[in-house]
Amino acid sequence: MKAPAYAWQFTPRFRRNAFGWRSDTPIQRIKEALSEIKRVARTQPIVAAEGAVIFLEKVSPALERVDSSSGAIGNAVNRAIQALVPIIAQAKAPQATRKAWLDRLWAALEDDPIPYIENLGDHWGELCATPDLASEWADTLKPICERVWASRGQGEWSYFKGSIACLSTLYSAGRHEELLHLLDQAPYKMWHYRKWGVKALIALGQSAEALRYAEDSDALNTPDSAIAEACEAILLAAGRSEEAYQHYALSANHASTHLARFRAIDKKYPSIGRERILRDLIDSTPGEEGKWFAAAKDAGFFDLATTLVRTSPADPRTLIRAAIDFAEQRPIFALEVAIAAMHWLGEGYGYEITGLEVSQAHEALVKAATLAGQSPDQIAALMQTLLDESKLNARFMRTVLGYRSRPSR
Repeated sequence: MKAPAYAWQFTPRFRRNAFGWRSDTPIQRIKEALSEIKRVARTQPIVAAEGAVIFLEKVSPALERVDSSSGAIGNAVNRAIQALVPIIAQAKAPQATRKAWLDRLWAALEDDPIPYIENLGDHWGELCATPDLASEWADTLKPICERVWASRGQGEWSYFKGSIACLSTLYSAGRHEELLHLLDQAPYKMWHYRKWGVKALIALGQSAEALRYAEDSDALNTPDSAIAEACEAILLAAGRSEEAYQHYALSANHASTHLARFRAIDKKYPSIGRERILRDLIDSTPGEEGKWFAAAKDAGFFDLATTLVRTSPADPRTLIRAAIDFAEQRPIFALEVAIAAMHWLGEGYGYEITGLEVSQAHEALVKAATLAGQSPDQIAALMQTLLDESKLNARFMRTVLGYRSRPSR
């Protein structure tokens, strides 16, 4: 039984070599395709799953000419895989339909030279949807995996794209002991392989052994944070939060901003004091203390926040926003922050700073200083110090603000 035919809008846009070298257009097309498939999934899950399979078949050939050096297009495809796998896995399709989907996806995975969709292997057991089908795939993949790994152990070069898919299907089939035995034959202790051993040991109720197994893995082609995250999860699940925090929290938790990283750790460890977490993070990044300003401010540690930016640079725009937001509520804090903003602007920090930012920083400083009780003469003297001509951007800032140079003596 085939999924009902559907006129997908994205399919003509993903013909082979559809895109040039720039990645912005294909990334937008990927987002559009995901939106279309997700929209259909709300009412027609099997149709959406068919659309997801079509997309995964087409995406790699369509992107062959795109410049992937920045990693942006690869990240976009990986996000697409994360979004589409559940749609395929959860669709209540007949077994024959699912088997056909898997055959088509396997053909796409094998014909993926860049490769863009290799992460499908991690989800192969999930895509099988049932332990029986996962077991069928494991029976097919395991002999090949064993043969390839044996030849690697004898010094021959060989590679099998289905190695991780084999581990994934063994896990989903509940064949945990067999999975661990197979991993003993692996030529390397790669985390990409051994994370499945960790999952198998946890499923067998052997958490302590899972922790040792993870710690004994090599971070080959994998960031250390991935192993640390697995170890942290094992300890947290066992209620050993202090141990998890001391050994793994800082390594396991990364985010796009320092503030997001602090929030992530703070959320995981409610029993650990927020100030301890923040100070540990600050100590872990020597020379970048100012970048933790937003986290300190967000946590309500205002004295610490101002201390951080007195001697270490922070994004002037972040400082300006804080000075504006707190001018009336905490004028002394806002003044300290505005002074820091003007100082680091003068020293040349900030990306593509414009006259608008300089004017905003000046306005915030004047307002906070006035509310803090400083006189116009004191404010003028402070500005002259902050606009000292020895600073890199002093001339630009003086021009924007209409300040004259100090008369020579």
